[in-house]
Amino acid sequence: MAKIAYILLCHKDPDAIIQQAERLTAAGDCMAIHFDGRAAPEDYRRIRAELDDNPNVTFARKRIKCGWGEWSLVEATLHALRSAIEEFPRATHFYMLSGDCMAVKTAEYAHRFLDGHDKDFIESFDFFESNWIKTGMREDRLIYRHVFNERKHKKFFYWSHALQKKFGLQRGVPDGIQMQIGSQWWCLRRRTVEWILEFLRKRRDVIRFFRTTWIPDETFFQTLVRHLIPEAEIETRTLTFLMFSDYGMPVNFYNDHYDLLLSQDFLFARKISPEAKELKTRLGRLYAAQGVEFQISNEGRSLYKFLAQRGRDGRRFAPRFWETESTLGRERELLIVVCKKWHIAKRLLEQIRQVTNIPAIEYLFHEEDTPLPDLGGIQAALMKRTRHRRALMRMLFEYYETDKLIICLDPGAIDLMNDFHSDRSSTRFLHIECDFSDEYLIGHANRVGLAGERTPKLTLERLLPTIRNDILHEGDRIRDAGFNPLYKMRETGSEDENAEQLSGFLSLPQDKARQIAGTRHLFAD
Repeated sequence: MAKIAYILLCHKDPDAIIQQAERLTAAGDCMAIHFDGRAAPEDYRRIRAELDDNPNVTFARKRIKCGWGEWSLVEATLHALRSAIEEFPRATHFYMLSGDCMAVKTAEYAHRFLDGHDKDFIESFDFFESNWIKTGMREDRLIYRHVFNERKHKKFFYWSHALQKKFGLQRGVPDGIQMQIGSQWWCLRRRTVEWILEFLRKRRDVIRFFRTTWIPDETFFQTLVRHLIPEAEIETRTLTFLMFSDYGMPVNFYNDHYDLLLSQDFLFARKISPEAKELKTRLGRLYAAQGVEFQISNEGRSLYKFLAQRGRDGRRFAPRFWETESTLGRERELLIVVCKKWHIAKRLLEQIRQVTNIPAIEYLFHEEDTPLPDLGGIQAALMKRTRHRRALMRMLFEYYETDKLIICLDPGAIDLMNDFHSDRSSTRFLHIECDFSDEYLIGHANRVGLAGERTPKLTLERLLPTIRNDILHEGDRIRDAGFNPLYKMRETGSEDENAEQLSGFLSLPQDKARQIAGTRHLFAD
């Protein structure tokens, strides 16, 4: 059975460290602790006094003064790993933790999970080809030597960097090494750790290289694991659930996140807020519990993204000059059907096709597989369609040899509506207002990844009002945008009322508009 040796890097809050060590070792696992050399000596003495008698706890033989982005973080990890390898010969896995991490599964579940997956869990993406780094330095992290800490000595850090660039003092990656990058929170098998330590004894040049790279804790183990271990034995993911805000800051978890955390496909989570006392207490009791069943829904990241983006008005990139100067054509009419329930809009378009000869295209800016003619590749991907929206629409008008065209848009696509409304062509809107039952909203949450079949009922109950309000907000934005003319069909409206709106929208006689409005089961889910 799996036995985990936790590698804990920490620098504060001795009480929390003692509690964390006691919780994780109570179920038979073990821990190697590196307490930052910069921390208060009395805090370290207190931790040693409380844990020295615990046979499942050991300490790094040497304490390093750590700094963010420095080699010192990797060096501290290596010291803790060497202590763990020596002290815990029965440990099968080594799991990297911080003081802000807490288990979101039981030890029983974690051991069973690792027994069933004979792999190393570590994010490991190609440094140069992947898009893992979102902001800041990229290649310059590696090809120049960084001996100053950017946070402590910003002036010297950038002076040294600029000087090396000026004189072309670049360096290469060590022979035979393909640089990788990923999260520093990993779980490695014993054999892998032993191979890494043996490799480092032979390849001192690799250590010399990483000593002067910037933020090596995101590249060192990620590169060596990929270098030493077959790809089939690497799971390119972390077992620690963590999220980052748009500003690159870690997201904190609070008391009401307990059920959410337990339903994620991870063994630990970070960061747990210092104020989340109740959450810490409940998670602290969890690790040693027996017989707990977990329903994995794994919607945490998509749910956070949805909630964090609510209320934001999207702004697309500045338009290219040929877009700002182009037009669909003054003589052309673009008719836009706006509906949140896509199946209802598609039924309406099918009936419009039967009653009129107006070309009608469904959600071409939302669904990749919307049937479109070959327009030289511009129609191939959603990104291309959206980026070259006006050029695409002009080509569609020309392909169908028409001056009137119907398309469908989701109510959330307010930027597209504004763009088309500002064009010199004649643009008319038909907003179909639908009723939304709880059952529909749950299905919608499943379809867009906010929830899953196993999402806890309590999470859904909290989520539904937010989704409903979000849909109402989209409708308010459409009403406030000042689109003119804006016609409305309502699920609660009569056939005559809806026919009158359709007649204006399509410029059709009343009898033909009534034929469309009377479509059987038009609003059925």
